[in-house]
Amino acid sequence: MSDVRHVLVLPDRDAAEEVVEELPDRFGVAEEPQLVRDALAGEDDAEDAQWLVVVEDPEGRLDPSALDALAAEYEGWLEAP
Repeated sequence: MSDVRHVLVLPDRDAAEEVVEELPDRFGVAEEPQLVRDALAGEDDAEDAQWLVVVEDPEGRLDPSALDALAAEYEGWLEAP
């Protein structure tokens, strides 16, 4: 068993929170994903921040392309490992 972590990058907090709500229904994610604010380098304005949704996948059962498609619905993407 390997510890796999997926990081979805979203444009704002609202999009990130919606993705967090979608994960249990679409992918059966039981563990609460982490929601992390990622300020862009050199930006002081709170509006200029991306939000990360960190999904732990210890069994490696989640499909990265499906996660990327979900993030894309909210103008985001799945960060490459």
